[in-house]
Amino acid sequence: MKRFEPDSGITLADLLTAFSLATDLGLGQPMEHVLRSWQIAAQLATHMALSEEQRESLFFVAMLAWVGCIADSPEVAASFGDDLRFRADSFGTDLKGAAAAGFFLRHAGRGGSATHRLRTSAALVLTGGDRVTQGIRSHCLTTSALAEQLGLGTDVGAALGQFFTRWDGRGVPSGVSGNDIAPAVRIFHLADVVEVHYRAGGLDAAVAVAQARRGTQFAPDVVDTFCGIAPDILKSAGDRSEVRDLVLGEPHLQRALSGADMDAALHALADFTDLRSAYRAGHSHGVAELAAEAARAMGLLPADVVAVRRAGWVHDVGLHGVPVTILDKAGPLSTTEWERMRLSSYYTERVLARPAALGRVGAIAALAHERMDGSGYHRGLIGSALSRSGRIVAAACAYRAMVEPRAHRPAMAAKTATATLRAEAKAGKFDAESVDAVLTATGTRRPKRVSGPAGLTPREVEVLTLIARGATTADVAHSLGISRKTAGTHIERIYIKTGASSRSTATLFAMRVGLLDPLDL
Repeated sequence: MKRFEPDSGITLADLLTAFSLATDLGLGQPMEHVLRSWQIAAQLATHMALSEEQRESLFFVAMLAWVGCIADSPEVAASFGDDLRFRADSFGTDLKGAAAAGFFLRHAGRGGSATHRLRTSAALVLTGGDRVTQGIRSHCLTTSALAEQLGLGTDVGAALGQFFTRWDGRGVPSGVSGNDIAPAVRIFHLADVVEVHYRAGGLDAAVAVAQARRGTQFAPDVVDTFCGIAPDILKSAGDRSEVRDLVLGEPHLQRALSGADMDAALHALADFTDLRSAYRAGHSHGVAELAAEAARAMGLLPADVVAVRRAGWVHDVGLHGVPVTILDKAGPLSTTEWERMRLSSYYTERVLARPAALGRVGAIAALAHERMDGSGYHRGLIGSALSRSGRIVAAACAYRAMVEPRAHRPAMAAKTATATLRAEAKAGKFDAESVDAVLTATGTRRPKRVSGPAGLTPREVEVLTLIARGATTADVAHSLGISRKTAGTHIERIYIKTGASSRSTATLFAMRVGLLDPLDL
């Protein structure tokens, strides 16, 4: 935080604690799974005499370890169906050898046709699980990148890169084993799993899974310490006051964020949220900037403009609770699927409810999908119940969604989106004043840059934009009228120039340098 800059009233620990609730949703677990796991891990760390620096790393490892699962959600869904169900089920299996192969094959192509399942299973066998390994590497890279964006130390980034290691060395990256694994990671490996088993089967189940995986997934000394004190530390797991006391008891977690630091953190988390769907890259940032510009034009106070921008960044955080198979479904949603989609704004409100400094932002963000005539979700509020800030975010979100592609339709031209939004305002779905301000703001954008960052050529910028939107090599070739080999060469050069190693890391780069803004087209 800069010396004379007022703080935001929130610490990074507070912010990540809130965001961990969204991570829980993405894991197919009840909210506060990650917090309970950290609570268990923190008590183990005390008994194992970890230093203050190691305990600090443990907190950030716990809060961020699973965030990378967001980045490879589209790939997980393509191979294993419902990504939330897949991750939830993974806690029940020690993923090594035949057990791991059986787990992946049972889930291969789930939810698809018999032909799709057979084809996906065959691909897993023929490639020896290379796609899974690549996804894990991508997970670790993107999580480490987020830690760097949040200003965390290199120790935290390095530890996060070891999250999928195993004590026996059969994890990713291969060959990393035993005491080469950071203490924070070794402890959280166990805490993360035993929390799930304790919640499902009680003390005996938690101790049993720890002992069963001793010396394979889990470090023997961590298991032995846990089994010796399991009744005491599990008894308090889930007690919110105990969790809060643990956070307050760690002095290194009490540094308040400046307003600028909070904005940077929210922006980073928004980019990761958008990675859940290949069609939504850059959506949250676009909504935030468009809504803030509209709020300023409408004469809102500076503090309210800030709140609107922040709400735009986090308005879709609840999408972590919606499977990619629904988010990216090409056809119409079933009644059940639509109900799950409607729950996303409820999740957004829940995730952002605490602390108070974040609660105000959450209250605005939760209105992004409400409509003036009561036809929106999740509460079906009518105009008189919608704040001015909420109306602006709703209009900005709707416009941005229209000019972005989705699985079931191509992106609308700006002219068509403008006419559509005006018509819906006239019909009573949106606040007319907010729509006017949003549409006026769409004309304030800078022209699209001619050449790209990192030495990218104009054609490479085109290719990067396409792959960040979910295009395959074949899609790129077809869209640009070039050969598949040429498209592949462009992608390789993009990865080299940007330092990316996967679609998700390339997408993050594209979002950070502003290449995914359809309002510039």
